[in-house]
Amino acid sequence: MSALREALRELPDAVFGDVLESDDAYILVLDVPGVGVGDIELSVDHGLLSVAASRTQAAPAGFEPVVERRETELSFEFPLPMDATGEDAEASLEDGVLELTVPKHTATTTTTIPVTE
Repeated sequence: MSALREALRELPDAVFGDVLESDDAYILVLDVPGVGVGDIELSVDHGLLSVAASRTQAAPAGFEPVVERRETELSFEFPLPMDATGEDAEASLEDGVLELTVPKHTATTTTTIPVTE
């Protein structure tokens, strides 16, 4: 899990995150303000969780941006712990907070492997 902690430290300045752990799952909580459900993509490939999100910056009528400091595109990756594959993961987004639950997977059956000469 240390790689996951390190990944949290490397988040873009626009994103804050926490990782929670139980016996059965990990929960990754990320603040992604201004991002809607249709503007975020999550995927897992070879143990690496990828997050890509975009948001719009609309100025109120009659105003023009003088200084734009907020990012409109966010993209970052997290290594998943060895006991989490991303399979059966669930995500929700509410009020700019993404909550991703990744179940832990454990071997539930014992397999004997024969050795031959």
